Amino acid sequence: MRSIWKGAISFGLVTIPVKLYSATEQKDVAFHQVHRADGGRIKYRRICTIDGEEVPYADIAKGYELASGEMVVLTDEDFADLPLTTSRRIDVLQFSPAEQIDPIYFAKSYYLEPDSQGAKPYVLLRDALERSGQVAIVKVALRQREALATLRVRDGVFVLETMLWPDEVREADFAFLEEEVDVRPQELKMAESLIETMVADFDPEEYRDAYREALQQVIEAKVAGKEVVAAEAPAEPGPAVDLMAALRASVEAAKKEREGAAAPKKKTAEKASGKAAEKSAQKSSEKAADKEAEKAPAKRRRSA
Repeated sequence: MRSIWKGAISFGLVTIPVKLYSATEQKDVAFHQVHRADGGRIKYRRICTIDGEEVPYADIAKGYELASGEMVVLTDEDFADLPLTTSRRIDVLQFSPAEQIDPIYFAKSYYLEPDSQGAKPYVLLRDALERSGQVAIVKVALRQREALATLRVRDGVFVLETMLWPDEVREADFAFLEEEVDVRPQELKMAESLIETMVADFDPEEYRDAYREALQQVIEAKVAGKEVVAAEAPAEPGPAVDLMAALRASVEAAKKEREGAAAPKKKTAEKASGKAAEKSAQKSSEKAADKEAEKAPAKRRRSA
């Protein structure tokens, strides 16, 4: 990995120099826009809408459009004068329980690595934070934008998770929230039963991006000159007419699926336990044979 930012965690009077790395990456299939006839790449020119001339990149500035349609042009000097007090610093503001932070605020995750002289204070803060059971609320400036963030520990490394500001989270203002929707107790109980049937420990390795895999196969088939045959899409189920019946059927299906997944595990466990018992019996018989062998010379000595 290559670091994308260097700075320091500022914790009271302690400064911890760190490097910042992107903790995630999008595993997507990248495409270019091309001319269908010959596959040539499509280029875009920067054309001014007023004079129709192509504009060099060096002459492009940022503009803020007013309600009147007029444009306020900002220069690099205007941005340079903005007060980014946390520039090149990750300022620890407070410590809070993780459950108090709604995940909707999280935007992007980064790893923090200690710089050459920062290993000891880094490990000290990491261990203290882990023992406290809290997360640090911090402020940081990345790419000329100030953001709130949390600092937590994952696999022995600090993870910085930038957050949205409160006014960047939209209200869930939907009409059905004002309606009186009648849910019968037995329907609620059946829905809870379905949830209980589907409870399992989360293992991300069990899931995969089926669309990306299928798309990659299409591309590989094109490269190999094969005919691409689209798989028949399964029929989409319609809306449930009888909610209770649909819930009951879902519970039964979930139970069968769980039992089906558990059967191979049970067989494997039984096989392992059978082998263990076999080995144990073999060891016992070997021990008994050894004891008999030890007794035999003694008997011969007595008889002599």
